[in-house]
Amino acid sequence: MLASYAVEVTRSRGRRIAEPPHPYRNDFQRDRDRVIHARAFRRLEAKTQVFTRRYSDHFRNRLTHTLEVTQISRTIAGALGLNSDLAEALALVHDIGHPPFGHAGEKALNAAMHEHGLFFDHNLHALRIVEDFEQRYAAFRGLNLTFEVREGIIKHSHDYDANEHPELAEYFLDQRPPLEAQLIDLADEIAYNTADLDDGFESHLLSLEEIREGVPIFERFYGPVKQLYPEASEKLQFNETLKRVLNRLVDDLIRNTQKRVTEAAIQSVEDVRRYLQRLAAFSPAVDAERKQNKDFLYENLYFSPSLADEKDDAEQVITELFAFWTAHPETLPHQYQDKAKEEGLPRVICDYIAGMTDHFIYEQYEKHLR
Repeated sequence: MLASYAVEVTRSRGRRIAEPPHPYRNDFQRDRDRVIHARAFRRLEAKTQVFTRRYSDHFRNRLTHTLEVTQISRTIAGALGLNSDLAEALALVHDIGHPPFGHAGEKALNAAMHEHGLFFDHNLHALRIVEDFEQRYAAFRGLNLTFEVREGIIKHSHDYDANEHPELAEYFLDQRPPLEAQLIDLADEIAYNTADLDDGFESHLLSLEEIREGVPIFERFYGPVKQLYPEASEKLQFNETLKRVLNRLVDDLIRNTQKRVTEAAIQSVEDVRRYLQRLAAFSPAVDAERKQNKDFLYENLYFSPSLADEKDDAEQVITELFAFWTAHPETLPHQYQDKAKEEGLPRVICDYIAGMTDHFIYEQYEKHLR
């Protein structure tokens, strides 16, 4: 049974192009499956999350991170009585617009676009992917996703200004997104805040002592775990502690969101949309713990000297390739040359680079600039 404020698939605003119903899958389930079968989704397997494969094949990539976010999102949605099919589709598509090389790649691509008075935004790029770039169907371009999934792509993590983005007017930019979309960004944080501690520890870039000292939420659970499993290896004690950290974050998000919904007397999706702020949130105490965890990762892992060379290399590859194709557009694939006549060369180069995997962009760098 769905809560009264959950999105009901039978009340979906539908697709741009109407399609007959499927005999045993509802529309949000079909959207989920269309995302999974998209080429852009498969490419996430070869895009960096934090660590490249130079460190280990065991570390998260953009695809495995996405799957972890999806699992967490379904759990939270189910506990809150939300539409777990919609939450699953949104979680699966939430990172589909990311370029190669993780956040270093996004930073470099945005800087290159700024040189032309433009910008790169992975949420807006994700919408372009599902609306235009994916070509799997004879009847329409893109994936023809439901309105609710397209809206969630845009609004799950960011509130866009309607004056700055008139092209997004159909997505009710003056309103909050449904709770199914609101929880995605928070599930994303839960996933990477815990997973990056795990990968950082496995890579030996973060020591147990550093984590215990710098992440109070971890230290809170470590002592009891060590008492409970005194003979376990350090890694297993670490795993048990991290599991409890994740559970605390998920449990608090569920309980506090439910509390906020109840206090606000939310009865419908429209109530969620019209509320002055997002309702999905951690409690103040746990949000402070989450922020300490995140700050620790930025200070000790994401900007670690051990990863600096790879980030510099990633930014150099993207910056130089962007400049090369700007100067030599005739070397772009023919379909991109044709598209540049309609959308402008910088945007088309940006689209081309953003769709690349880590290894393919290195191949292009070797081909054109070495």
